Amino acid sequence: MGASMTMQKGTNVAVPAPAVRVELGWRASPGTPDVDGSALLLVSGKVRGDSDFVFYNQPVHGSGAVRHEGKRTAGGVVTDSLAVDFARMEPAIDRVVVAASADGGTFGRVTGLHVRVVDAANGTEIARFDSTDATVETAFILGELYLRQGAWKFRAVGQGYDTGLAGLATDFGISVDEPQQAQQPARPTARAPQQPPVPAAAHRAAPVPPPEPPVVQAVRLTKVTLTKEAPSVSLSKQGGTSGALRVNLNWEVRKQFKGWGAKLGRAVAVHGDLDLDLCALYELTDGSKGVVQALGNAFGSLLQPPYIHLDGDDRTGALSTGENLTVNLDHKDRLRRVLIFVTIYEGARSFADLHATVTLQPQNGAAIDFSLDECTVPSTVCALALITSHGGDLTVQREARYLVPQRGVSPQRTIDAAYGWGMNWTPGRK
Repeated sequence: MGASMTMQKGTNVAVPAPAVRVELGWRASPGTPDVDGSALLLVSGKVRGDSDFVFYNQPVHGSGAVRHEGKRTAGGVVTDSLAVDFARMEPAIDRVVVAASADGGTFGRVTGLHVRVVDAANGTEIARFDSTDATVETAFILGELYLRQGAWKFRAVGQGYDTGLAGLATDFGISVDEPQQAQQPARPTARAPQQPPVPAAAHRAAPVPPPEPPVVQAVRLTKVTLTKEAPSVSLSKQGGTSGALRVNLNWEVRKQFKGWGAKLGRAVAVHGDLDLDLCALYELTDGSKGVVQALGNAFGSLLQPPYIHLDGDDRTGALSTGENLTVNLDHKDRLRRVLIFVTIYEGARSFADLHATVTLQPQNGAAIDFSLDECTVPSTVCALALITSHGGDLTVQREARYLVPQRGVSPQRTIDAAYGWGMNWTPGRK
């Protein structure tokens, strides 16, 4: 490891690496608010649109240059990571703002808040900035990566906001959809005019600049994070009772695989040949049971039973959008229970050294997310979330349960036994 640089507010340092991981960290202690990292990709100080905001509900930039990779806890420190690949950065982008937001309290209650920039290839620390003067702030710009004469640098900023992530984001031109109550039909956005709306005819006649393009879908800042202490949530309480429920699994390998070689290409290098499969066991109200998985091409269906569909088979993890599975909530009264689980198809003997984030995004309502704990057993199958029906409402429960198959027993049969599904299994391939 080379010598790292602990920075003072306002100072900058060169970033020589072609790709970096930006880690926001803080100490895990009781009463600490939930902290989330985010990034804003700027052109001359502003975003070009809402898609230039990378955060928990929009974890991958369209260019692939910035990814929100989620949280992990080790040694009493929680880190939320952003991966930045300068080779993929669009030429127009000259600045990437690294921000943190606190949910459920102020940064005055967060101890040990810091940001580290490390070389993605070897983990060498390039820079570190510790923020020590927070009081009432609920959002912070900790630092920024910026382009100067063709080279990227990192500046320690330490600027706080008492208006939260919404206030920070709107300062850079993001339109925010954050309803105060789930039942509100209107979607207030941060770009709402200060004056009452002017009739359309008056708009045409008045000598005003051209209006901003309409916002098709403002970014939604509401979310629910499931933890060991609070593992379940009702979908109806989050407003997510109809339309498509998208289940996403994103992963990152902490240790590089040996021998990945140039033939796999730059993008696959940090993932090796690891192939995870997102799957679902289902039981319908008519008693029928089954599995949705890539193995055996059992991709399911949205418009007919089981009303669950696996989008495809992603063999790379966080490269694009991970693995995705969709549940049709318009037929939720036909679902009795759904168990979302993941298996290792090839590339690793267990989930150790793997960091994964699960996000359930209803078409209507708040996102639900959680991280998997560190895996300490030789597990090749992990139960992620259990969705159960209670009087017309669906409850999502975080499982995050690693299982160890006995010799000769498949991961699917192992998870079936653990949750009492009672199915007959035959070998399958994909």
